Amino acid sequence: MSKKSSDSNIIYVGRKPPMNYVLGIVTAFSGAEVKEVTVKARGQAITTAVDAVEIARRRFVKEMKVSKIAIGTEEMPPREGESNSRMISTIEITLKRS
Repeated sequence: MSKKSSDSNIIYVGRKPPMNYVLGIVTAFSGAEVKEVTVKARGQAITTAVDAVEIARRRFVKEMKVSKIAIGTEEMPPREGESNSRMISTIEITLKRS
């Protein structure tokens, strides 16, 4: 039984160093049937996501191409002590192996 590519091939970027996510990207592409991986990030993690994709693309998986980039905004609930919700930028970078 094979997993849907949309389930297992999404990497969520947070506060770890970019090389942690590079390892995730390279590992995701190591599967024989994997053709597509999506990297998702929001807020300040967007720069880390872009760094991780570029490092993976230039140093490790040379045949990988960026096939789609989607940007958007999400409304986040207010933090404790705040009264207003806040808007946070999001990005989804879809990578394909050619």
